[in-house]
Amino acid sequence: MPVLHHSDYQAPFLLRNRHMLTIYPSLFRSIQPVAYRRERIITPDADFLDLDFSEQGNRSIVLILHGLEGNASRKYVLGMVHIFNGAGFDTVSMNFRGCSGEPNKNLRFYHSGETGDLHTVVQYLVSLGKYDAIHLVGFSLGGNVTLKYLGEQGAALDPHLKSAVAISVPCDLKSGSAELEKRHNIIYMQRFIRDLGEKLRLKEQQFPGSIRLDRYAEIRSFRQFDDRYTAPMHGFKDALTYWEQCSSRPLLRYIRIPVLVINAKDDPFLGKECYPYDIAAESPYVFLETPHQGGHVGFVKFGDDFYWSERRALAFIKEM
Repeated sequence: MPVLHHSDYQAPFLLRNRHMLTIYPSLFRSIQPVAYRRERIITPDADFLDLDFSEQGNRSIVLILHGLEGNASRKYVLGMVHIFNGAGFDTVSMNFRGCSGEPNKNLRFYHSGETGDLHTVVQYLVSLGKYDAIHLVGFSLGGNVTLKYLGEQGAALDPHLKSAVAISVPCDLKSGSAELEKRHNIIYMQRFIRDLGEKLRLKEQQFPGSIRLDRYAEIRSFRQFDDRYTAPMHGFKDALTYWEQCSSRPLLRYIRIPVLVINAKDDPFLGKECYPYDIAAESPYVFLETPHQGGHVGFVKFGDDFYWSERRALAFIKEM
């Protein structure tokens, strides 16, 4: 029954508001950059993925997946790189298609359920012959991709994969999208729609006539965005079909390696269906931890070089 009913995270006194916890790290956290070594690999559909390695010659590696419109240079990714490097792990931060600073080659880019690219990266790491163990850490959208992939693979998962941590995961995409439509989340929704629009404008230049942006200013929600763009670009009938087929929640019961899911109860991005207590209670592999506070990818901790979520992820992976 891996529902962890007690969590020791406590938010700093001045940051006990869920929006403050969500916003503070991106605006005010100070963290050293990482001297990445970038490597580009080619995907089966002749596109590319840029991988940012931070290596120290270790036999274990942590593969890190960022969130929506993130990349390997985001502060939450860098924090994980630093703490795992310091503990004796190599790391590789995967940039989703179109997120590494250069548009990808194909019309499609990435989405919440795209696990084929993750499989390509896992196979590549295995092919190097350098690692005895591969661990995954995924944030938000990257957390959903992580869990969905592990569930899809089930017992057929490559034995090099040993454990995973997924943080602030919208494992039910419909629920998460509905939550983001609420008035208290308007600042986040506006930012996501703006950033995704910039990516679509690049696609419009690459593929004239394939995308229409003349009414893009009318987009106010993920339902509208996914109906008009994500679904047709990636082979889904509509937003609801996309959410149903790409949510990781229905696949959690098929996971066969230890996985820690950390979803704060005050996460402004997550609806109630994103807290799979029932599944974790029956699974020997899915550990669900739901601190009362933490916001979305927050878990700020003052007086420490690392955030609580980083120390928690390291402890879980070392224990497993």
